Amino acid sequence: IIGAGIIPGGMEMMDRPAIHAAEDFVHAGYPLEVEALLIVELDGPGVEVDHLIGLVEAIAYKNGSTTCRVSQSEQERLTFWAGRKAAFPAVGRISPDYYCMDGTIPRKELPRVLHGMRELSEKYGLGVANVFHAGDGNLHPLILYDANVPGELGKAESFGADILRLCVKVGGVLTGEHGVGVEKRDLMPEMFNQMDLDQQMRVKCAFDPNHLLNPGKVFPQLRRCAELGRMHVHRGQTAFPDIPRF
Repeated sequence: IIGAGIIPGGMEMMDRPAIHAAEDFVHAGYPLEVEALLIVELDGPGVEVDHLIGLVEAIAYKNGSTTCRVSQSEQERLTFWAGRKAAFPAVGRISPDYYCMDGTIPRKELPRVLHGMRELSEKYGLGVANVFHAGDGNLHPLILYDANVPGELGKAESFGADILRLCVKVGGVLTGEHGVGVEKRDLMPEMFNQMDLDQQMRVKCAFDPNHLLNPGKVFPQLRRCAELGRMHVHRGQTAFPDIPRF
Protein backbone atom coordinates (compact mmCIF):
# COMPACT_ATOMS: atom_id res chain seq x y z
CA ILE A 1 0.00 0.00 0.00
CA ILE A 2 2.71 2.45 0.98
CA GLY A 3 4.85 1.27 -1.94
CA ALA A 4 2.00 2.33 -4.22
CA GLY A 5 2.30 5.87 -2.90
CA ILE A 6 -0.72 5.69 -0.60
CA ILE A 7 -0.09 7.15 2.86
CA PRO A 8 -2.91 6.09 5.20
CA GLY A 9 -3.95 8.09 8.23
CA GLY A 10 -3.58 4.86 10.17
CA MET A 11 -2.56 1.28 9.43
CA GLU A 12 -2.79 -1.28 12.23
CA MET A 13 -2.45 -5.06 12.20
CA MET A 14 -3.72 -7.67 14.65
CA ASP A 15 -3.06 -11.42 14.62
CA ARG A 16 -5.49 -14.23 15.50
CA PRO A 17 -5.02 -14.21 19.32
CA ALA A 18 -5.43 -10.42 19.42
CA ILE A 19 -8.47 -10.54 17.10
CA HIS A 20 -10.26 -13.11 19.24
CA ALA A 21 -9.45 -11.30 22.49
CA ALA A 22 -10.66 -7.95 21.12
CA GLU A 23 -13.80 -9.39 19.54
CA ASP A 24 -14.81 -11.14 22.76
CA PHE A 25 -14.32 -7.86 24.61
CA VAL A 26 -15.89 -5.16 22.40
CA HIS A 27 -17.74 -7.07 19.63
CA ALA A 28 -16.30 -4.98 16.82
CA GLY A 29 -17.46 -7.42 14.16
CA TYR A 30 -14.02 -8.80 13.35
CA PRO A 31 -13.83 -12.05 11.34
CA LEU A 32 -12.73 -14.90 13.62
CA GLU A 33 -11.64 -17.33 10.91
CA VAL A 34 -8.67 -15.25 9.74
CA GLU A 35 -5.02 -15.33 10.84
CA ALA A 36 -4.63 -11.53 10.78
CA LEU A 37 -6.46 -8.36 9.89
CA LEU A 38 -5.27 -4.98 8.70
CA ILE A 39 -7.14 -1.80 9.60
CA VAL A 40 -6.46 1.00 7.11
CA GLU A 41 -7.80 4.51 7.59
CA LEU A 42 -7.75 6.91 4.66
CA ASP A 43 -8.41 10.63 4.83
CA GLY A 44 -8.94 13.49 2.40
CA PRO A 45 -11.77 14.82 0.19
CA GLY A 46 -14.58 12.32 -0.36
CA VAL A 47 -13.82 11.70 -4.03
CA GLU A 48 -10.15 11.09 -3.27
CA VAL A 49 -10.95 8.73 -0.40
CA ASP A 50 -13.30 6.69 -2.61
CA HIS A 51 -10.53 6.39 -5.20
CA LEU A 52 -7.97 5.35 -2.57
CA ILE A 53 -10.34 2.76 -1.12
CA GLY A 54 -10.55 1.12 -4.54
CA LEU A 55 -6.77 1.07 -4.85
CA VAL A 56 -6.28 -0.37 -1.36
CA GLU A 57 -8.87 -3.09 -1.98
CA ALA A 58 -7.17 -4.07 -5.24
CA ILE A 59 -3.77 -4.24 -3.54
CA ALA A 60 -5.19 -6.25 -0.63
CA TYR A 61 -6.83 -8.86 -2.86
CA LYS A 62 -3.74 -9.09 -5.05
CA ASN A 63 -1.69 -9.93 -1.95
CA GLY A 64 -3.94 -12.67 -0.63
CA SER A 65 -6.61 -10.89 1.38
CA THR A 66 -9.78 -12.98 1.69
CA THR A 67 -12.20 -10.13 2.37
CA CYS A 68 -12.33 -6.34 2.64
CA ARG A 69 -14.90 -4.31 4.56
CA VAL A 70 -15.42 -0.57 4.20
CA SER A 71 -17.15 1.36 6.97
CA GLN A 72 -20.45 2.80 5.82
CA SER A 73 -20.89 5.30 8.65
CA GLU A 74 -18.93 7.17 11.30
CA GLN A 75 -20.28 4.80 13.94
CA GLU A 76 -19.08 1.76 11.99
CA ARG A 77 -15.65 3.37 11.55
CA LEU A 78 -15.42 3.92 15.30
CA THR A 79 -16.49 0.31 15.89
CA PHE A 80 -13.71 -0.98 13.62
CA TRP A 81 -11.21 1.03 15.66
CA ALA A 82 -12.73 0.11 19.02
CA GLY A 83 -11.34 -3.41 18.86
CA ARG A 84 -7.85 -2.22 18.07
CA LYS A 85 -7.88 0.45 20.77
CA ALA A 86 -9.13 -2.05 23.34
CA ALA A 87 -6.71 -4.81 22.32
CA PHE A 88 -4.36 -4.42 25.27
CA PRO A 89 -7.04 -4.59 28.00
CA ALA A 90 -8.75 -7.34 25.98
CA VAL A 91 -5.60 -9.47 26.13
CA GLY A 92 -5.46 -8.73 29.85
CA ARG A 93 -8.78 -10.58 30.18
CA ILE A 94 -7.37 -13.83 28.75
CA SER A 95 -3.98 -13.88 30.48
CA PRO A 96 -3.04 -13.16 34.12
CA ASP A 97 -0.09 -11.05 32.92
CA TYR A 98 1.45 -9.87 29.67
CA TYR A 99 4.82 -8.40 28.76
CA CYS A 100 4.73 -5.75 26.01
CA MET A 101 7.70 -5.26 23.70
CA ASP A 102 8.46 -2.38 21.33
CA GLY A 103 10.84 -3.34 18.52
CA THR A 104 10.67 -1.71 15.09
CA ILE A 105 11.58 -3.36 11.80
CA PRO A 106 11.53 -2.63 8.05
CA ARG A 107 7.97 -3.25 6.83
CA LYS A 108 9.14 -5.83 4.30
CA GLU A 109 10.40 -8.03 7.17
CA LEU A 110 7.01 -8.33 8.91
CA PRO A 111 6.24 -11.87 7.65
CA ARG A 112 9.70 -13.14 8.62
CA VAL A 113 9.54 -11.65 12.10
CA LEU A 114 5.99 -12.85 12.76
CA HIS A 115 6.99 -16.38 11.78
CA GLY A 116 10.03 -16.01 14.04
CA MET A 117 7.81 -14.99 16.95
CA ARG A 118 5.68 -18.07 16.45
CA GLU A 119 8.78 -20.25 16.64
CA LEU A 120 9.91 -18.45 19.79
CA SER A 121 6.45 -18.92 21.28
CA GLU A 122 6.79 -22.67 20.80
CA LYS A 123 10.34 -22.60 22.18
CA TYR A 124 9.37 -20.84 25.41
CA GLY A 125 5.94 -22.40 25.79
CA LEU A 126 4.30 -18.98 26.12
CA GLY A 127 1.58 -17.44 23.98
CA VAL A 128 1.96 -14.16 22.14
CA ALA A 129 -0.63 -11.75 20.75
CA ASN A 130 0.48 -9.24 18.14
CA VAL A 131 -0.98 -5.75 17.86
CA PHE A 132 1.16 -3.27 16.00
CA HIS A 133 1.56 -0.21 13.79
CA ALA A 134 1.99 -1.89 10.41
CA GLY A 135 2.53 1.41 8.62
CA ASP A 136 5.90 2.03 10.26
CA GLY A 137 6.84 -1.49 11.36
CA ASN A 138 6.55 -0.70 15.07
CA LEU A 139 5.75 -3.99 16.81
CA HIS A 140 4.00 -4.46 20.15
CA PRO A 141 3.94 -8.21 20.78
CA LEU A 142 2.22 -9.09 24.04
CA ILE A 143 3.86 -12.11 25.65
CA LEU A 144 1.32 -13.99 27.76
CA TYR A 145 2.45 -15.44 31.09
CA ASP A 146 1.46 -15.93 34.71
CA ALA A 147 3.69 -14.19 37.26
CA ASN A 148 2.37 -16.55 39.94
CA VAL A 149 4.02 -19.50 38.20
CA PRO A 150 7.69 -19.68 39.27
CA GLY A 151 10.02 -19.00 36.37
CA GLU A 152 7.42 -17.67 33.92
CA LEU A 153 8.42 -14.02 34.29
CA GLY A 154 12.02 -14.94 33.52
CA LYS A 155 10.88 -16.90 30.46
CA ALA A 156 8.78 -13.95 29.31
CA GLU A 157 11.76 -11.60 29.65
CA SER A 158 14.01 -13.99 27.71
CA PHE A 159 11.31 -14.38 25.04
CA GLY A 160 11.07 -10.59 24.75
CA ALA A 161 14.84 -10.20 24.49
CA ASP A 162 14.93 -12.76 21.68
CA ILE A 163 12.21 -10.85 19.83
CA LEU A 164 14.30 -7.68 20.03
CA ARG A 165 17.40 -9.55 18.86
CA LEU A 166 15.37 -10.75 15.87
CA CYS A 167 14.29 -7.17 15.15
CA VAL A 168 17.92 -6.02 15.11
CA LYS A 169 18.94 -9.01 12.99
CA VAL A 170 16.55 -8.04 10.17
CA GLY A 171 17.72 -4.42 10.17
CA GLY A 172 15.43 -2.98 12.81
CA VAL A 173 15.93 -1.31 16.17
CA LEU A 174 15.33 -2.11 19.84
CA THR A 175 12.59 0.46 20.37
CA GLY A 176 10.19 2.56 18.35
CA GLU A 177 8.22 4.42 21.01
CA HIS A 178 8.90 3.24 24.55
CA GLY A 179 12.60 3.99 24.83
CA VAL A 180 15.50 1.93 26.20
CA GLY A 181 15.46 2.69 29.92
CA VAL A 182 16.48 -0.27 32.08
CA GLU A 183 14.52 -2.96 30.25
CA LYS A 184 16.51 -2.81 27.01
CA ARG A 185 19.77 -1.44 28.45
CA ASP A 186 21.62 -4.76 28.40
CA LEU A 187 20.54 -5.32 24.79
CA MET A 188 22.23 -2.16 23.52
CA PRO A 189 25.41 -4.11 22.56
CA GLU A 190 23.22 -6.18 20.21
CA MET A 191 22.73 -3.04 18.14
CA PHE A 192 25.78 -0.88 18.87
CA ASN A 193 29.48 -1.69 19.17
CA GLN A 194 31.58 -0.34 22.01
CA MET A 195 32.75 2.66 19.97
CA ASP A 196 29.12 3.62 19.26
CA LEU A 197 28.22 3.33 22.93
CA ASP A 198 31.25 5.35 24.00
CA GLN A 199 30.29 8.15 21.62
CA GLN A 200 26.72 8.19 22.91
CA MET A 201 27.99 8.26 26.49
CA ARG A 202 30.20 11.26 25.66
CA VAL A 203 27.15 13.15 24.41
CA LYS A 204 25.29 12.34 27.63
CA CYS A 205 28.29 13.39 29.73
CA ALA A 206 28.43 16.74 27.95
CA PHE A 207 25.00 17.56 29.38
CA ASP A 208 25.04 15.40 32.51
CA PRO A 209 28.66 15.00 33.69
CA ASN A 210 27.63 13.78 37.15
CA HIS A 211 25.10 11.22 35.85
CA LEU A 212 22.24 12.73 37.80
CA LEU A 213 19.62 12.32 35.05
CA ASN A 214 18.14 8.82 34.86
CA PRO A 215 21.24 7.15 36.33
CA GLY A 216 21.80 3.56 35.31
CA LYS A 217 19.57 3.74 32.25
CA VAL A 218 20.23 3.27 28.51
CA PHE A 219 23.97 2.58 28.69
CA PRO A 220 25.09 -0.86 29.97
CA GLN A 221 27.99 0.27 32.12
CA LEU A 222 28.13 -1.44 35.50
CA ARG A 223 29.31 1.01 38.14
CA ARG A 224 27.84 -0.17 41.42
CA CYS A 225 28.00 -3.34 43.47
CA ALA A 226 24.21 -3.59 43.29
CA GLU A 227 24.31 -3.69 39.50
CA LEU A 228 27.06 -6.28 39.45
CA GLY A 229 25.08 -8.33 41.94
CA ARG A 230 22.08 -8.47 39.61
CA MET A 231 24.09 -9.89 36.72
CA HIS A 232 23.55 -13.50 35.78
CA VAL A 233 26.90 -15.26 35.63
CA HIS A 234 27.00 -18.68 33.98
CA ARG A 235 30.15 -20.76 34.44
CA GLY A 236 32.15 -17.67 35.25
CA GLN A 237 31.11 -15.83 32.08
CA THR A 238 29.37 -12.48 32.42
CA ALA A 239 26.83 -11.42 29.81
CA PHE A 240 28.99 -8.71 28.21
CA PRO A 241 32.68 -9.25 29.05
CA ASP A 242 33.75 -6.26 26.92
CA ILE A 243 31.80 -3.74 29.01
CA PRO A 244 34.13 -1.83 31.36
CA ARG A 245 33.68 -2.42 35.09
CA PHE A 246 34.37 0.50 37.41
